[in-house]
Amino acid sequence: MNTILLEPTDVLFFRDGRPMGGASSGHGAAWPLPNVINHALHAALHRAGFAGVHEHRRGRSGDYQETRDRKFGSLVTAGPFPVCTKGQDRTWFFPRPADADDSGEAVLRPCNTTPGASSLAAPCLHPVVSGKPPSKDTPKPWWSEGAWREYLTGTPDPASQRLGDAEFADAESTYGIEISPESGSVVEGQFYSAHYLRLREGWQLGVFAQADDKTGGDAGHKRDLITELLPNSGIRTPVIIGGQQRVCTALREATGTPPLPHGLTEGFAKHDGKWLVKWILLSPAVFPGIAAGISKRGTERKAHPGGWLPTWVCPQSGKVLLESVSPEERKRRRNLNAAGKGYASTPNIDARLVAAIIGKPLPVTGWALPNEADPDRAQGGAKSTHLAVPAGSIYYFEAESPEAAKALATALNWHGSGVSQPSTFNPQPIRNRRSTLFGEKGFGLGVCGTWDFHPATLKTDH
Repeated sequence: MNTILLEPTDVLFFRDGRPMGGASSGHGAAWPLPNVINHALHAALHRAGFAGVHEHRRGRSGDYQETRDRKFGSLVTAGPFPVCTKGQDRTWFFPRPADADDSGEAVLRPCNTTPGASSLAAPCLHPVVSGKPPSKDTPKPWWSEGAWREYLTGTPDPASQRLGDAEFADAESTYGIEISPESGSVVEGQFYSAHYLRLREGWQLGVFAQADDKTGGDAGHKRDLITELLPNSGIRTPVIIGGQQRVCTALREATGTPPLPHGLTEGFAKHDGKWLVKWILLSPAVFPGIAAGISKRGTERKAHPGGWLPTWVCPQSGKVLLESVSPEERKRRRNLNAAGKGYASTPNIDARLVAAIIGKPLPVTGWALPNEADPDRAQGGAKSTHLAVPAGSIYYFEAESPEAAKALATALNWHGSGVSQPSTFNPQPIRNRRSTLFGEKGFGLGVCGTWDFHPATLKTDH
């Protein structure tokens, strides 16, 4: 895995799918979603003109066509995250967990005195309530890795920091006039406003990326195209990021373990014979609705509402539908997938979802340029719009045993297995991306911690 630091040469523009015009400015100054950076690196790989690149086949389930082959399917990314590069040390920042305030304390906790009162639909059983009086103060949305260690382990960390958006970036506004694409002249009475993101001095966008491409189609011999794209030959490499052809310069470094917060895999609290595990998103996740039927691989596909509820959680019972398998079995299943064949799955993690804190959904969309060689997008146009669960959202689980709690945490932590203390953490790449869609683009990264029920007793009026 490579660590890439992107330094803007000017303001950046990250527009979402909402229209620009009148009072709408297109939200161009928002922090970019993971797919924006993935698409930028994917386009940069195409522009680089690499020779002998392996073309990944699509549609192996009976409708394969050579025109569906695509390059650079091995590209995987994560981020971006704000990185402070002032001084000798770098400090990475990540979205704040939704249950915590600026003190790092989990002030929002599930309450078990009113089961079934959750504002979310089934299978959630418990409402999440606050342990502090109402306040208009807004917690700072970005936490350093040290602040996350305090939050997950309960051990004070002198390196902890918490920042607001304005402490590392500004939003700048500009106005423009619509130009007719046919005549190249001004369209009378058509104005728009746009917001742009300007990072402060000493701040960059931190990204993790890798593109292990087969050499001559041989899976045993691979080359990382990211290292060839960004050779760091004494100068920073320019990369186009976001809309309006804005440019960043990229500095690449090889890294063993990404400097993401490390989740717990043991030491979870116990309540009423259950072990309590919570999963906090470090990046957004997309869980689409699924219609019942038969999949392309011939296996049964059960209906699922998606939305805020992970597709690997049963919508009726809340049971976790993930399965812990051996490396050999995992390899066998990947080979079946590559051949367009299905396989039976037997969930074996004895845990269920009981509560959740979900933030406001984020629209994820894009625009495809016309490509006559690709039947999927010959005409181009807008891509499908998905609503993502935002980073910081939290899912609360009850596991039936300490072994089940550990298996669940291993399946949900971005690093898989590991130990609780960072000082003895075994370096690992990103192993788990629990977003149903866009995992390769950095969606669905998360870490596990423990939780406990709120001690207060809620009273309801009848």
